[in-house]
Amino acid sequence: MTELSIWTLDWVPEGPRGFVRDLRLRWACEEAGLAYVIRSVPFDDRATNHLACQPFGQVPYLDDAGLKMFESGACLLHLAGKSEDLMPRDPRGAAEALEWTIAALNSIEPVTVPWWFLEVSGAANGKLTGWFESRLAHMERVLAEREWLAAGRFTVADLLMADVLRVVKVRAFGYRPATEAYVARLTGRPAFKKAYADQLAHFAAGDKARGG
Repeated sequence: MTELSIWTLDWVPEGPRGFVRDLRLRWACEEAGLAYVIRSVPFDDRATNHLACQPFGQVPYLDDAGLKMFESGACLLHLAGKSEDLMPRDPRGAAEALEWTIAALNSIEPVTVPWWFLEVSGAANGKLTGWFESRLAHMERVLAEREWLAAGRFTVADLLMADVLRVVKVRAFGYRPATEAYVARLTGRPAFKKAYADQLAHFAAGDKARGG
């Protein structure tokens, strides 16, 4: 019996589909060959109906044989500890994968998410755009020099960085061929394609349950 459960919402509107962060955990499990099941909490009252498991009322969260975790980055690192496919076991490779995983969470995503959110709402300002552009330029330089971020091969760091960079608004900002090739290479992996299709199917099933 599968003991690894990824929790997400039972339904979301069309816009966020394919980008809800349970996809990161699905993708990691697919890459590592880890058996898992998807469980869900209701979209309605989502801000308060699972606070015991996720104190901010968000998804995803993970249950690994009773060990419960929230925050997609923490859950990814936990899963990476289960498979060398995600995290190298040599100290240097592991350190590189760890630093780039944290870079995706701390140096790139906190800039890209506010920027695209404010851009969509028409509230983005020049200072934020400049910061956003600078961070993307740094990543373009790095990705122009290497195929993978760490250890000379795919790791959890690539999974996370690609998920941050693949947002349509982010990809459409400026000309960054190395970044675009990197995102295309990562999202072309069979594990990503399966995780992405499964998430879309999960939310489509929610449409039917809601009478849509």
